[in-house]
Amino acid sequence: MNPPGTFEIVARDERSQGRCGILWTAHGPVPTPVFMPVGTQATVKAMSPAELEALRVPIILANTYHLMIRPGVAIIEACGGLHAFMGWRGPILTDSGGFQVFSLADRRQVTDEGVVFQSHVDGATLFLGPREAMEAQRRLGSDIAMVFDECPPHDAPVDYACKAVERTLLWAAQCRVQNRAPGQLVFGIVQGGACPDLRARCARELISLGFDGYAIGGVSVGEPERLILEGIAQTVAHLPVDRPRYAMGVGDLRQMTEAVALGVDMFDCVMPTRVARNGGAFTRWGRYPVKAGRYKADRRPVEEGCDCYTCRTFTRAYVRHLLQADEILGVRLLTIHNLHVYLRWMEQIREAIAGGRFEAFRQSVQETYREESE
Repeated sequence: MNPPGTFEIVARDERSQGRCGILWTAHGPVPTPVFMPVGTQATVKAMSPAELEALRVPIILANTYHLMIRPGVAIIEACGGLHAFMGWRGPILTDSGGFQVFSLADRRQVTDEGVVFQSHVDGATLFLGPREAMEAQRRLGSDIAMVFDECPPHDAPVDYACKAVERTLLWAAQCRVQNRAPGQLVFGIVQGGACPDLRARCARELISLGFDGYAIGGVSVGEPERLILEGIAQTVAHLPVDRPRYAMGVGDLRQMTEAVALGVDMFDCVMPTRVARNGGAFTRWGRYPVKAGRYKADRRPVEEGCDCYTCRTFTRAYVRHLLQADEILGVRLLTIHNLHVYLRWMEQIREAIAGGRFEAFRQSVQETYREESE
């Protein structure tokens, strides 16, 4: 087993910047490109750790801000840390809470020292700054800790984006020197909004600080797909090739494929679990609403040709019945299927890069994948 932080590039695509790698963590290796299911509250919604292991999930994500609010870092620490608390034996990445600077804009105040939040649970006042975020992640014991950053809206004025970059760099420098859990890696986050020069500057200064990996922040925050990919391309161009690159919050299957071609290694998103809770299924061709009336007597599996537990065992008619009857099992079965699709998608990307077929895979996705399908 290699030391945590070791990143091996094992295959490269000749026609793009796509690559396959292995990132070593304190809880084992993570193959890249990789999709990380989101477990905000120390659980991937509707899934048990045993089911995640059966799906061969390489790594999951949890959120520091939410876990600080409930149950509280002290409780998780007393239970042996986040891995023991949630019964998950694989690697965990924790978001620092910086995204909440963006998503909870109506209930926070930002200064150079940090952010004062009004809790979304009970309205209590909570302060979170770079030191507090890193201390919480140290006590949680995650494998990868994210620096605390300020994520501006995609359409933020240039002066706002400039200030957010200044704070992000100030906070990153403070995060860099905080104590870590044994083997814990720390990733820097590039901000800069829609300004290529700001993104370049932020990337350069983060690299000068020296982090174990680098994330692309401020993308997939409401902007059109074209701007998401432009922001990724503008950022990746300035990141070191020998460290993992993480596009935060990007989870559309087609967008992830294009981002891999740009040189991205890691992704996370709530889409597979959220779409399942709303009665939708992802397939290799696109996504569709299983809960729609036209599937009430459909004897086909959720996706023909899929070998996940849901598709091997049940029909669309049965899954739709469960959803209509508001039975929890319906959501669980769709979640199993959707996560399987996402994980298999990334496996196919890795196989395509290693086998010299990635360009053909990209072309197939562009030609056949649709946001909504029948």
